[in-house]
Amino acid sequence: MKIAIGADHAGVRLKQDIIEVIQQMGHEVQDYGCDCNQSVDYPDYALPVAEAVVNKEADRGILICGTGIGMSIAANKVTGIRCALVTDLFSAQATREHNDTNVLALGERVTGPGVAQEIVKVWLSTEFSQGERHAGRLNKVAQIERKYHAAP
Repeated sequence: MKIAIGADHAGVRLKQDIIEVIQQMGHEVQDYGCDCNQSVDYPDYALPVAEAVVNKEADRGILICGTGIGMSIAANKVTGIRCALVTDLFSAQATREHNDTNVLALGERVTGPGVAQEIVKVWLSTEFSQGERHAGRLNKVAQIERKYHAAP
């Protein structure tokens, strides 16, 4: 798989740990920055990662900021993105199985590196449970997206 990854200044250290995990799992990494500790704006990194996923330049994306909240909000503004902020292993599995999430958000200031690495492993290893129940719910989510993202 190709994994697009991006972080703001508050997620730069964890991003490096996560890149190593992705590569150890045999996946390709597309790094969209940032690589500095100077204050930057998280939407500037959420957008290119989300676009890479919806444009099929990457199979999935991972975004990291201080809490993961800002990144997840920004990514979910892009039509076709289903980004989840995850802080535990059960949610990492459930968000893939039930919600077919294509972007994962993590918070460097709230999730330790060891837990974050395990979350990534579970999230990348878990497939969508294609049952009718989950697919039907995702279709309803897509209908909401079309309703509110339609051009005026």
